[in-house]
Amino acid sequence: MFFIAGLSMADLEIYFKELVDGKRRGLADRLLLAFLTALSFFYALIMRLRSAIYASGIFPVRRLARPVISVGNIAVGGTGKTPTVAALARYFMARGKRVVVLSRGYGGTLAGKICIVSDGKKLLATAAEAGDEPYLLAASIPGLMVMVGADRYRAGSVAQERLNPDIFILDDGFQHLRLHRDLNVLLLDCKKPFSNGRTFPAGMLREPEAAVKRADLVIFTRCTDGNQQQVAQAIHKPFCRAVHALSGIVPLPDGPVQPFTGLAGMSVMAFAGIADPAAFFDALEGEGVQLVTTLAFADHIHYGEEEIAALCRLKDASRSACMITTGKDAVKLAPYLDRLGPVYAAVLEVRFLDKGVLEGSLEKLL
Repeated sequence: MFFIAGLSMADLEIYFKELVDGKRRGLADRLLLAFLTALSFFYALIMRLRSAIYASGIFPVRRLARPVISVGNIAVGGTGKTPTVAALARYFMARGKRVVVLSRGYGGTLAGKICIVSDGKKLLATAAEAGDEPYLLAASIPGLMVMVGADRYRAGSVAQERLNPDIFILDDGFQHLRLHRDLNVLLLDCKKPFSNGRTFPAGMLREPEAAVKRADLVIFTRCTDGNQQQVAQAIHKPFCRAVHALSGIVPLPDGPVQPFTGLAGMSVMAFAGIADPAAFFDALEGEGVQLVTTLAFADHIHYGEEEIAALCRLKDASRSACMITTGKDAVKLAPYLDRLGPVYAAVLEVRFLDKGVLEGSLEKLL
């Protein structure tokens, strides 16, 4: 605890996760966790009160003129929201629907402002302006319309006027209670649905477990054959299971999707600025990629001279032939590709194991 001031943001994220998971057992660590637990009690109380006020109608809930699907979670960190939003968008677009994704635009310089990232025909904002996740969705799905804005109702109203959508997908919207949603989808990690059961700052939960009651449908992500017991015990809601898997690589700045076998025999360096970089590195090795070194950055990292220099130094020191990163990171690297050398982006896809439950909920909106 006494050396926290000297840690990088990525190191702080790792330390915090280890602390709340009980992996840090020193006296100073236990004292810090006890203090955070006391704060967590008051935070949870505030979140319960906030939810109750919206449910009672004291705070108004605004309604858009088209159906709204909210995709979100109650745990801090990656549960696969972006690939799930992408899958739902493709589902409706395949049925001829005009889809607008509403995002807060976290990490972008336009955060707080209303901006059209894509009108379905061309990109109108950069990744730095819109944030990595909205830009990734807009750039990777032809025809998808994407808006960013802290006030999703106002952003949706602008989209309704200018883009004429048939349906809205509210990205990371489970806590955005001021906007009415016609289908409230909650994502939970299949292995650890509620982390350590505590809310922030003593745990990874954005709000208490009781918030699951607001969900219309739960999607358990990162499921495997070995963790179905958690699925059965965690909730009493309609649910489906999903598997997130890497399906290939794309050479930057652009190119066709290639199989991982294209990296066979090459020494590869991996890096990522996401919520769970270790899981990404493990997934690459599971695909047979020979990683000689890895570098984890803080989630939503802004790549600048310091980060690029660190990548170049590590690549030279490890004698890596190429680099591989996530799609979320890749959209922020365009100005630096000449310095980095060969870089690939891994393609992450979601596959739903209980399609009937999910599609039944989606078809009701059509």
